[in-house]
Amino acid sequence: RVTFVGELGWELHMPVAAAVQVYDALLAAGQPHGMRHAGYRAIESLRLEKGYRIWGKDISPDYTPFEAGLGFAVKLQTDIDFCGRAALETAASQLTRRLVCFTVDDPEVVLLGRETIYRDDRMVGWLTSGGFGYTVGKPIGFGYVSDREGVRDDVLRGCEYELEVAGTRVTSQLELSPVYDPTSSRVRG
Repeated sequence: RVTFVGELGWELHMPVAAAVQVYDALLAAGQPHGMRHAGYRAIESLRLEKGYRIWGKDISPDYTPFEAGLGFAVKLQTDIDFCGRAALETAASQLTRRLVCFTVDDPEVVLLGRETIYRDDRMVGWLTSGGFGYTVGKPIGFGYVSDREGVRDDVLRGCEYELEVAGTRVTSQLELSPVYDPTSSRVRG
């Protein structure tokens, strides 16, 4: 069971020769339940709503796991040494950049990524990803916010955020949890 769309799902592994037969069987079984084809943009919309990062946009070698919100995957609680451990321990204690989510109430705003993030009228970063969240009915963007004072929740909250979209600043809301199913209850089934 794995998901990249925020719903209970499965990843199927099979011999290539069985792919067409499995596809036809899944399509036939799903028709009574309203199953239909969906493209990559649907997957992109759902993963943004769920807060899932994507390699090459939201995460890369340029960002630490802690900056990307993936510190839970780094096992610093054990005594086991590994390559890069000392650097990661330092990075975890000196966090000045963090990937966060933004939403915009105006459904006409188009977020694509690379839009500038302003906090209290000061440029603090840019979006790495953007799209429209069809489940929540609003544009969603992920971006890295930088601050030498740190990027703890209490530092980030209570500020006014804007995104520069096509040369115009639009008001946005900081979201520190996924905008869809933040407790992942739907994924657990």
